[in-house]
Amino acid sequence: MKIDFLTLFPEMFEVLNHSIMKRAQDKGIVQFNAVNFRDYAGNKHHQVDDYPYGGGQGMVLKPEPIFNALDALDKTDKTRIILMCPQGKPFTQKVAESLAEESHLVFICGHYEGYDERIREHLVTDELSIGDYVLTGGELAAITMTDAIVRLIPESIKEESHKDDSFSTGLLEHPQYTRPADFNGMKVPDVLVSGNHKNIEKWRHEMRLKRTYERRPDLLETYPLTDSDYKYIESLQK
Repeated sequence: MKIDFLTLFPEMFEVLNHSIMKRAQDKGIVQFNAVNFRDYAGNKHHQVDDYPYGGGQGMVLKPEPIFNALDALDKTDKTRIILMCPQGKPFTQKVAESLAEESHLVFICGHYEGYDERIREHLVTDELSIGDYVLTGGELAAITMTDAIVRLIPESIKEESHKDDSFSTGLLEHPQYTRPADFNGMKVPDVLVSGNHKNIEKWRHEMRLKRTYERRPDLLETYPLTDSDYKYIESLQK
């Protein structure tokens, strides 16, 4: 996969040269490219923003730098061009799984009070948001999404490491424990050291249900609950 970032602050993407993202690059699984779209402003002052027509607070990103920067990229008809925008569709694990199957992504990272609407209407394939709040720029959101996407690409990490992640199964992840079995009187649940894998999986599934019921009950509305799941949740309610 190749991922291009259109940004005014390419140095912010240095964080992707560490940990799993660094290993994915070293393996040739993914290639990152941060493009400063100020270089494509097309005016002697390299201005990328201007006052909005009709008046209003703040400045708006001009269309020319973004259009020109995208024209300079090696794209295909299948390239996904993603606008970082608080008005966008919520970024979820399912969206990350879908994007992980693509070969080329472009993230447009805005600043100021927004984008010239022609960028939104004529360039982008997706508008995404990481939450119902506003950041000073789209870089941190793009980095967050990239981390979630790249770790799902085969060979970035072992599939077993993420297949039971929160949201991957539709439920939140079950509690995890490691050695020692008794730390200052705080003990690992007996079932986990029993060696009975059937009981361990049953416990883990119930803990996923419990944690989801307590923290994100909205997720249960779309999860395919079995009869035994319903009975367990009823026991929690009681």
